Amino acid sequence: MKFSAPTFPQPKTFSINCNGRLVDLTKPKIMGILNLTPDSFSDGGKFNNDNLALQHAEQLIKDGAEIIDIGAQSTRPNSTFLTAEEEIKRLGNIISSIKKEFPDILISLDTFYGKVIEYGYNEGIDIVNDISAGQFDDNMLTQVAKTELPYILMHINSSYEKMHEKPHYDDIILELNRFFFSKISELKNLGIKDIILDPGFGFSKTQENQLQIIDELEYIGFGDYPILIGISRKSFIYKPLGKTPLEVNNEMAELHQKLYQKGAKIFRVHEPALLRF
Repeated sequence: MKFSAPTFPQPKTFSINCNGRLVDLTKPKIMGILNLTPDSFSDGGKFNNDNLALQHAEQLIKDGAEIIDIGAQSTRPNSTFLTAEEEIKRLGNIISSIKKEFPDILISLDTFYGKVIEYGYNEGIDIVNDISAGQFDDNMLTQVAKTELPYILMHINSSYEKMHEKPHYDDIILELNRFFFSKISELKNLGIKDIILDPGFGFSKTQENQLQIIDELEYIGFGDYPILIGISRKSFIYKPLGKTPLEVNNEMAELHQKLYQKGAKIFRVHEPALLRF
């Protein structure tokens, strides 16, 4: 009797449609963080004028970023809350300036306001990065649907005021999948097609929750959606080691490599040069 060699399922390939440009995620993408905030925990105030922001975007790109994630509002604990109008004012023309200078770069806008997405879309953004899963602004998801842009769906508590509370979860992976598939149904009903899942490191999770997510990442979404990882300079890494956010580059590199092996497709980082896939 002749036996055939066993076959194994091939890793699923993903692509996202960014303003008509099909972006292949077979090779993971590096997303460089550009904070336009005075109060972000590790780089607040460093890039909150147009010249400094443009210079930093250029450096992120030189270091390997293919996506620039722009955020005008800090979401660290005890940060200053901004209205949509204040976010738009802080954004200014930096999106269109980066697009003019680096036309091939993808720009993601980190906001939970529909009005800010409308502004950003007119300025040239390619991806929506919403930490709120559409829960902080009733107009957010309908506005995202109008843009037809890819949407990063993050797991978080149900309101801005509660986003850093840590509920008890019997199993964080089960909770993530329950949350994601409920939201994915809502997104698809609105016509949002390209969905990226973000487990929400640093938001509403204990140290143990976050370590479990790293260990069991492959079970999130059952492999049906690309996953974004945002562990850069997060406290669950540096605090147990008694270090500062800027002193854990080696630890972050090891974790990123592990998550790459587990199938993560987008890595949101402060220092792209530290990643090599």
